[in-house]
Amino acid sequence: MADTKREIERKYESDDAALPDLTRVRGVASVRDRGVTHLDATYHDTADLRLAASSVTLRRRTGGADAGWHLKFPVAPGVRDEIRAPLSDTLPDELAALIRSRVRDRDVRPVVRLRSDRDVRHLLDDQDRLLAEVSVDTVHAERLTGEGGEARWTEIEVELADDGDPDFLDKVEKRLRKAGVRPSASASKLARALAETDPESESASESSAHEGAPGTPPATAPEAAPRHKHRPRPDGTPVTAGDHVLAYVRAQHDALVELDPAVRQDVPDAVHRMRVATRRLRSTFRSFRGVLDRTVTDPVSADLKWLATELGADRDQEVLAERLTQALGRLPADQVNGPVAERLAAWSEARHHGAHHQLLAVLDSRRHLRLLDTLDALLADPPLRKKAAARPDKVLAKAVAKDFGKLSRLVEHALELPPGTERDTALHEARKKTKRTRYAAETAAPALGGPAEEAVRDMKALQGLLGDHQDSVMARRTLRELAAVAHAAGESDFTYGVLHAGEAHRARVAEEALPEAWRSISREFPF
Repeated sequence: MADTKREIERKYESDDAALPDLTRVRGVASVRDRGVTHLDATYHDTADLRLAASSVTLRRRTGGADAGWHLKFPVAPGVRDEIRAPLSDTLPDELAALIRSRVRDRDVRPVVRLRSDRDVRHLLDDQDRLLAEVSVDTVHAERLTGEGGEARWTEIEVELADDGDPDFLDKVEKRLRKAGVRPSASASKLARALAETDPESESASESSAHEGAPGTPPATAPEAAPRHKHRPRPDGTPVTAGDHVLAYVRAQHDALVELDPAVRQDVPDAVHRMRVATRRLRSTFRSFRGVLDRTVTDPVSADLKWLATELGADRDQEVLAERLTQALGRLPADQVNGPVAERLAAWSEARHHGAHHQLLAVLDSRRHLRLLDTLDALLADPPLRKKAAARPDKVLAKAVAKDFGKLSRLVEHALELPPGTERDTALHEARKKTKRTRYAAETAAPALGGPAEEAVRDMKALQGLLGDHQDSVMARRTLRELAAVAHAAGESDFTYGVLHAGEAHRARVAEEALPEAWRSISREFPF
């Protein structure tokens, strides 16, 4: 069974391996020598180093108190989440699943072996509590692929104690710097090992300095010559309309890949965030058909719609369960008849378990992995049209305005309908178009600034209003189903009726607020 640990550490190097007197660090009462530990770690990756390219490390290590398999995901500079599994000869299935969005169907094999002699010291406060662990590591790296290669170095590592104050590391660093110790040029031992054991790579050491930064694009795209020459500046700043659209597409692609492990681990809100990334991608392909060739993007959009639907089964249930649980909690005790809370909890757990199990199958499916490969290929060789080379202010603004025009027609149509099922459906369609307009404005914001940012704010406000209405529609449908089950079991259905009435009231409030909100937005919309 794997467990997760948040790891906060900093690495340093020095011209000599001696540590300064760390009792002079503020808050440190004593330094306890813990002796030398011999560590032997074999790092695994694909042949093209996909994990390393996305700042993920996978190793099998013996020696020390935490021998086993370790999988590390970047969270922020110097911060990683380490997932541990017991020592075994082969990669545990649960860890293999967590790297699938990055490695796809490629084989994972040993690439680097690191043998280290770790001289450990504990920094303790005046109550003998651990503040941080400081180690001097003498490392021997050996490349296990190609012609091989070896490297040796000594580094200093300072790891914060569990639940420690990250500011304490600043105090330690201040003392180390005064003693001539400097931050390491590489963010990890693996990055340095890959750089120093591969003499053929001129840029290896340069790229390794960036290892560990979240958001680094994974090296998963197939090699292909670009169709067009429109590219961002060398520093990555978008220039053309195509640059801005592709930057937004890449951000959502990266979110799909990076959120995969969190969804598998059932981390709160992970499914929602992945679903949003999926919708943003699909909306971008539809809104910017003048920039990206739809003959290429339409098939991708179909797969994205499929994925969003699969993600929605879990997310919609999650939203409904939270909404109904909160509404039940607000009722007076004399309006709660029967085991309503228990039935609601059982319904929520059963639906979530089934949806999550299905979602895991989706993430492992050939269709989903092929979708990720297709997005890689699209970014490597983007199907840019002529307008992609144009200035972003005209092209992007026109796309936002076009989406807003379609939204206007939908809202006006919905407002003309009488309350009821037809109007509910029309408002739901308007809600979906609101999201699309918002995502188009988000794409344009880096280029257009204030007006696009204002459009995003307007669409978020409208989305909130329409979303509350749609959630009420879905909540009332669920309450009717739960009431029928309770009645069949001989339980009172009174409380379900009270909750249903409350949801109907919330829907009316949203509908009554919509005309004025829409007049304000449509009158001042910047595009």
